[in-house]
Amino acid sequence: MGLGMQIVYVGLPGSAAIEAQAGVQLLRLSRFNAMLSECRLVVELLPAAGQAPRYAARLELLSALHELDSVHRCEHADLDAALLAVFEAAEGDLAARKSRAAHRRASPLSVTDKQ
Repeated sequence: MGLGMQIVYVGLPGSAAIEAQAGVQLLRLSRFNAMLSECRLVVELLPAAGQAPRYAARLELLSALHELDSVHRCEHADLDAALLAVFEAAEGDLAARKSRAAHRRASPLSVTDKQ
């Protein structure tokens, strides 16, 4: 079973294009399915008084134990760029943690015999 994702929109209407882009980005996290149970994506149009709009994307990852695992947030003037950046940050973080965990398993603590 794949990783589920809930999308919340704040300040802008939901769209099929945003959901498609988020779905494509979610595939990047599929190799970490064993570490995660769910993710929540919050897409927000930030208030901009007389300025060009900015967007924030926040990705909340829930662990396999259904506890909040990590939160990543990126802002950008382009919504697609914000989505890409937040998933890149999450992917990098998860890859680093998976690598550290594999390294710990491969390097068991042992006492070496001195002769």
